[in-house]
Amino acid sequence: MSMRWGMTVPLSGVPLADHAAVYTALADAGFTDVWSAEVNGTDGFTPLTLAAAWEPRLSLGTAIAPVFTRGPGLLAMTAAALAETAPGRFQLGIGASSPVVVGDWNATDFDRPLDRSRDMLRLLRAALAGEQVDEAFATFTVKRFRLERPPAVPPRLMLAALRPGMLRLAAAEADGVILNWLAASDVPTALAETKEAGPGFEVATRIFLIPTEDAAWARTVGRRLITSYLTVPAYAAFHRWLGRGEALTPMWQAWAAGDRKGALAAIPDALVDELIVHGSPEQCRDRVRAYADAGVTVPIMALTPTPELDRHGLPALLELITALGPTTT
Repeated sequence: MSMRWGMTVPLSGVPLADHAAVYTALADAGFTDVWSAEVNGTDGFTPLTLAAAWEPRLSLGTAIAPVFTRGPGLLAMTAAALAETAPGRFQLGIGASSPVVVGDWNATDFDRPLDRSRDMLRLLRAALAGEQVDEAFATFTVKRFRLERPPAVPPRLMLAALRPGMLRLAAAEADGVILNWLAASDVPTALAETKEAGPGFEVATRIFLIPTEDAAWARTVGRRLITSYLTVPAYAAFHRWLGRGEALTPMWQAWAAGDRKGALAAIPDALVDELIVHGSPEQCRDRVRAYADAGVTVPIMALTPTPELDRHGLPALLELITALGPTTT
């Protein structure tokens, strides 16, 4: 079993101001990590800053901070501040994100994502080590930038990757890779592209988790998640590369035709069960451990609300956290 056990934060339905109890419950249950996402909810750094202050037992990570939505200097400063707040406990995960997040929501060109990711990795590596950066990179130019407060312990740099080009970039220039939207059985396929990575290379994976024994309800929610993500061109290409083109083509065709109900109906139960972890807490833990057995060093649960959690609120959530912990028997 993996020595690391992560949860995506913040958790739905709990105000950020009330997350101290969540972080304590996670640490008490044996969770080692909390990782933030940055899409259209909270930013990626505020929940981690709160965790740094409230629960020193937890390691922190972003999964991910987009490489387009903050300027190079600002991203370096933000990472440096959190690394100073939680020395040795913070990992900066960066990634390209998507045209919707970058272009539609943040009014920035989504152009040459692999090159931008490479350039940001190199800028961050130098800046967080306290070096002055004065360089024309392929996708941006930085002139005479030096952090005023470089962290004593620079954060490890992780890169989100799906297909071979980005996976190989992660292996060559990052300290680890962040995977997303794949089954445990897909992990060896992805990691085959990172075989040139150095020692200590981390493999983090976000795992969508619906902790309910109502399989029909979980599959309904899972189908909605799948149509939300796997219709995005990058994720569609990823699953074609993984060999799921035939299984997903009916969904893609219905979606392209504007038939949303048809797209949902076209997703087989077996595919939902592959990509979405659901069931009792014990069943969910076993499914998450399968990712660790496949080579993931930091499995990160992304918890989806259930009717039970909605009805019973924070006490039910804290009880669930305990049940999902790796040390629960």
